[in-house]
Amino acid sequence: MLELRNICKSFVNGAEQVHALQDITLQVQENEFVAFMGSSGSGKSTLMNILGCLDTPNGGQYLLDNQDVASLDDDTLSKIRNQHIGFIFQTFHLLPKLDAIGNVKLPLRYSDVSDEEATARAIALLTKVGLEHRMHHKPFEMSGGQRQRVAIARALINNPTVILADEPTGNLDSKTSVEIMALLIDLHKQGQTIVMVTHEDDIAQYAQRIVMMRDGKILDLDYKV
Repeated sequence: MLELRNICKSFVNGAEQVHALQDITLQVQENEFVAFMGSSGSGKSTLMNILGCLDTPNGGQYLLDNQDVASLDDDTLSKIRNQHIGFIFQTFHLLPKLDAIGNVKLPLRYSDVSDEEATARAIALLTKVGLEHRMHHKPFEMSGGQRQRVAIARALINNPTVILADEPTGNLDSKTSVEIMALLIDLHKQGQTIVMVTHEDDIAQYAQRIVMMRDGKILDLDYKV
């Protein structure tokens, strides 16, 4: 499903050469739920950006569904992101002027899916995440948990190969966090592959496998908290 081979990523910060990722090799299997953990600066966010085709490595191979995407151009990466990857962000990234249906439909804007079909998919997914009563509400009219459910529905709209969840409960209270993680677990049970970044031990426990990172390196591919 996802395979990284000797991935390296570095950049210059002033006079300093920063090695954000160093010789990262790992696999994520289909229908696996993996959590990446590590302190600030460990490289987990950089790794998530590469997995999401938002950034490219300086060296190594990244195979997504057996296609090497590490050296593709920006236009091709954009198409791959839209077709294969669903994103869930800590800060939701919803457009304030669009209602829930409009936000969920957004990834289909540049596809060949008709607006009628896009609307039907959005309604079905919002119902799936328990927001059938909030479809025409805008983000400011919803709670944090409801906004994150909209974001999850949006992540599913293109039937993605993998969902990448970056601190999905970071802005939520503990009760709402449990509800959102229960929803992700349900999606995983239905066959969805999920890769999550978190700094919270209790949230990481929901995953099948925890990958621990430090200083741009993998310390443990099957870490037990």
